[in-house]
Amino acid sequence: MSFKPLAVALAAALFAAPALAGSEIAIHEPYARTSGMMAKTGAAFMKIENGGDEDDRLIEARADMSERVELHTHIDDGDGVMKMRHVPDGFAIPAGQSHMLMRGGDHVMFLGLTRRLKDGDVVPVTLIFEKAGEITVDVPVDLDRKPREGAHGGHGMTDGD
Repeated sequence: MSFKPLAVALAAALFAAPALAGSEIAIHEPYARTSGMMAKTGAAFMKIENGGDEDDRLIEARADMSERVELHTHIDDGDGVMKMRHVPDGFAIPAGQSHMLMRGGDHVMFLGLTRRLKDGDVVPVTLIFEKAGEITVDVPVDLDRKPREGAHGGHGMTDGD
């Protein structure tokens, strides 16, 4: 009997509640993944909700399991091929709205992983906002999660189940 599905389900249940820190920013359904066992890069995805009445901006992220962490997006350079790009100005989180970090769109990119991310691991990621400051989120690694149908080009949501 494999305990992997149980471990992933328990981690998902523990982290399904929004992460809050003395601000109106809430983080929902975070998860991280890599493209393979020997990957040197990985990414984190989540929904960032701004329940306040002031706009905010995600300007940086940090994680101790990679040499560098950047905010990335996918851009069509006009040739029909989506290319990943660093977004030095970060992502706007308008007041009363949310912003999805998802596969094929905006995301937190881990560059130069210093350890392998295994399914079921939980990694702390610190998100830095202009106004809300630092919010550390425990992000479960879910290597099996697939995007929902139509979740490409930064649109749609990822499966939570």
